[in-house]
Amino acid sequence: MTRLTHVDSTGRARMVDIGAKKLVRRTAAAEGRVLMAENTRRVILEAGLPKGNPFEVARLAGIEAAKRTSGLIPLCHNINLDFVDVDVELDESGFLIRSRVSCRWATGVEMEALTAVAVTALTLYDMCKAVDPGLEIGRVRLLEKTKSPLP
Repeated sequence: MTRLTHVDSTGRARMVDIGAKKLVRRTAAAEGRVLMAENTRRVILEAGLPKGNPFEVARLAGIEAAKRTSGLIPLCHNINLDFVDVDVELDESGFLIRSRVSCRWATGVEMEALTAVAVTALTLYDMCKAVDPGLEIGRVRLLEKTKSPLP
């Protein structure tokens, strides 16, 4: 039977000990969406939001969030990240957000990739809420997680 890695045999929360694990190259990719009304999309395309252009502000917020993940999620390891990228696209239904994170470490970076997407979505929500109080954040999910030996 599979068990939760962050819970000990008595049910107490615990940080996973990664001390014996080898350093490897790890990557993760995640995505999420912010759904909006058609009128909001038009306002964005015409650059008419009260707080300005949402793309760069949200993208930078996502990158910063990935770097601070261990401060937000109590049992998450503090990881030296090698790379974080966040991409924000506007399509017919709203924003599509994608992140990619990589490191050379003993634990994965999926939480950092997911955090980058979530905070990017929250920032877009903040920047667009005055125009569209019905915005929806959703479908935040891990797309890919890899690990490979270091050269």
